[in-house]
Amino acid sequence: MKDIIAELQNKLPSLSKGQRRIAQYILDTYDKAAFMTASALGREVQVSESTVVRFSAELGFSGYPEMQKTLQSVVLTRLTNVQRIEVSDCRVRQSDILTQTLSDDAERLRKTREQIQNETFDAAVQALSRAKRIYIMGIRSSSAVALFLNYYLQYIFDDVKLITDAETVEKLVRVTERDVLLAISYPRYSKAVVQAVAYAKRKGAVTIAMTDCGTSPFTEYADYLLTAGSDVISVANSLVAPMSVANALIAAVTAQRKAETTEILDKLEDIWDAYHVYENYEY
Repeated sequence: MKDIIAELQNKLPSLSKGQRRIAQYILDTYDKAAFMTASALGREVQVSESTVVRFSAELGFSGYPEMQKTLQSVVLTRLTNVQRIEVSDCRVRQSDILTQTLSDDAERLRKTREQIQNETFDAAVQALSRAKRIYIMGIRSSSAVALFLNYYLQYIFDDVKLITDAETVEKLVRVTERDVLLAISYPRYSKAVVQAVAYAKRKGAVTIAMTDCGTSPFTEYADYLLTAGSDVISVANSLVAPMSVANALIAAVTAQRKAETTEILDKLEDIWDAYHVYENYEY
């Protein structure tokens, strides 16, 4: 992925007057510009929509959508939490927040299905099913997905380790080529996750990355990449797509290990009944 900020700075002197206004606006307010349509950006800097489209071509993009996607990818790794709130305000000011959020999440799910190949997903499931030990890693906001996976996979597998703090590499001291590391990270990416996946890869473990794009900084160490889209939702990233992929992983490994999982769940039901874990009531 090209860093469009650096590209704009380099090309600024050679651009036309209208294009310079577009470039300068992006450089000054990239956190907002990244989420504007071509027509909205044109209105903001007082140029035509066609000028904005030609500007994106001048930078080497096939069109405005490609430039916008690249800009958003760069921006999301740089936004502070305060800037995230400002971006969210700009995007939903004229619309209903609930409707906008649900519509955006539905679109992320659609794109996620297009991005993940069945062969890659199936290979990741097979790797998990064969593993001696499974490490699930997610730090900060990504820990929510890691906790969800850990809760269910510990019923399916004998040895599942959850890592949700920054002391990641130390927790991997026993990792071997018979193990699998499933790492989850979204912008702003955790350095600890990058270091841990690189370490596990060097030790011969199978590495599975769940993140937002193929240029995420730890995907170069991943054997299998599960791309599940995320985006700015006020102070938080949307985790709808990652959670859906996590759900699919749980369902797939359960099918792979149906007999073992059924045996464990039968034993758990006995324990839950004996200790009255769940409230008994009639509908």
